[in-house]
Amino acid sequence: MQLKSTHNFLGAVAVLASVAVAEDGKFSTTPTATATACVATSTSGAFFDLRPDTAVVIAEGEKPGRGVKTEDYLARGYDYGYNFTLNICGAVVKGIEDVVGVDKSDWKNISAYYEEKGKVYSLGQQSGTLKPRGRKLVLQYSNGSPCGGKDKERDKRRKRRSPDILGSVHEGAENKYHDYPDYDDDDYMVNKDDDDDDEKKDKKKGRRKSATISFLCDHDPEISTTASFVSADPDECAYFFEVRSQHACATAEPHKPGSVGPGSVFAIIFFIAVLVYIVGGIFYQRTVAHARGWRQLPNYSLWAGIWSFISDTFIILTSSCSRLMPSRRGYRSLQISPNGRGRTRDDENRLIDQLDEEWDD
Repeated sequence: MQLKSTHNFLGAVAVLASVAVAEDGKFSTTPTATATACVATSTSGAFFDLRPDTAVVIAEGEKPGRGVKTEDYLARGYDYGYNFTLNICGAVVKGIEDVVGVDKSDWKNISAYYEEKGKVYSLGQQSGTLKPRGRKLVLQYSNGSPCGGKDKERDKRRKRRSPDILGSVHEGAENKYHDYPDYDDDDYMVNKDDDDDDEKKDKKKGRRKSATISFLCDHDPEISTTASFVSADPDECAYFFEVRSQHACATAEPHKPGSVGPGSVFAIIFFIAVLVYIVGGIFYQRTVAHARGWRQLPNYSLWAGIWSFISDTFIILTSSCSRLMPSRRGYRSLQISPNGRGRTRDDENRLIDQLDEEWDD
C-alpha cells in the first residue's frame, strides 16, 4: 500500500513538472514589446530622441518637411586617408554596391562605410539601440566588412624575422616542439592543437569592422548636426566617431498614450480631496453638530451666501437685459414726475380722457 502511494506521488510530481515545463515554454515564446528605435531613457530619467537626426529617403515628386534630413553625414578622415559616410539609426541614403565581404542582401542595411582604391568597405549594419552611459549617449554598428588580415600577415612576417620570441632559445625552437626534453610533450601538443583550432575558428568566423558613435549635446539650435571621425584601432576593425546634436541633450520624457500624465494626476488628487472634504464634513455635522437637511453640508452658511450672491447677480443681469429689449406694441411707459414720486397731473388727465372715450364708444 505504501509502495502504491509512493508511486502515485511520484506520478503526480512528474505530471506537475511536465505542466511547469510546458508553461515555461509557452511564456518563453510569447513575444515581448520592443523599444522604440533611436530613443533611449537613462537610469536617472533623462530622455533622448535622435529620430529627427536620421536621414530619410524622399520619394520622387515629394517635398521634405521642415527640418527633415535627406542627406547622409560626411566625416572627413583628414590624415587617415579617406572619408566616411554614415547615417544615424538608419541605413545610408546613398545606395552602395559591391561591398567587400558583405552579402548582397545586406547592402541596403549598411549604416556607415568608406571607399578605398575603388572598393567599398562597410562599418556595420543599421541599429537603433541607443545606450546612455552617464552623460554620454552611444550608438554602435557591427557586422561590417572583414578586417584584421593585414595585422595577421604582419605578425607572421615578424615571427619569421624573430624566431626566438618566446625566450632566449636557439634557432628552430619555434617549429620543433619535440626536440627539447624540458617541455611536457603532452601539454605542449595540447596547447598547439588548441592554437590550431583557434586559427581555424578565426579563419572561419573572422573579425568584422564596427563603428561606435558618441553623441554630444549642443544647445545651439542654429547649428545643424555634424559628424566627425575620431580614430580607429590599429587593426582597422573598430572606428570611433563623434556627433554633435541638439537632440542629444536630455529632455523630459513625453506623455505616452495609456499612461497617467501630470494633468490626470492633479485631477485625481483634486477629486479625492473634494470627496474627503464633503464626506468628512457631513459626518462631522451629523454626529457632532446634530445638523439635518442641507445644514449637514460643511460650511453651509458660506456656500449658502455664495449661492445667494450668484442668484442676485443673475437677477440683476436679466433685469438689465430686459430693459434694453424693445417694448410691446400698444403699450408705452408713463413719464415720471420730476420729484420722482409718481405720474404728472397731465398724464393722469390724459389717461382719464382716454378711458372716457373708450367707455362712450
